[in-house]
Amino acid sequence: MKSQQSTQTMKPATAAKKLGVYLPATPASFQEGVVTRAELNQLQADPPEWLRELRSNGPHPRPVVAARLGVSIAGLARGGVTEALTTEQIEALRQERPEWLEKERATQAEVRKEAARLKELKQEKAAKAAKAEQRDGGAERA
Repeated sequence: MKSQQSTQTMKPATAAKKLGVYLPATPASFQEGVVTRAELNQLQADPPEWLRELRSNGPHPRPVVAARLGVSIAGLARGGVTEALTTEQIEALRQERPEWLEKERATQAEVRKEAARLKELKQEKAAKAAKAEQRDGGAERA
């Protein structure tokens, strides 16, 4: 017996998240239906005009806004940005350089620096452990 393979589908919100767009700004036909994996792949490979326009000009979801401003999503909230922003609004914030944005960028830079330090430390420990394992393993064989 051969089992029927079901088509994998997702809610519009999931598809919008994977596409990096703000769901309320998508066409009604996208918001009201379900999206199959094949349709998502097609949208990613050959985006229609509405998708290209949203990705270019927005409004953008908070993760995209945060990335474009170089801050965390929590940093956006601390700065009072809770809504989707257009590319124009993001650029205006970059030009204005409000105090909260500068502070959050500095915080994000520190977080990245600490993450890099911890990653390097972990790699050093792994290298030492591998070296010790190699050394100890060689002694047992002799």
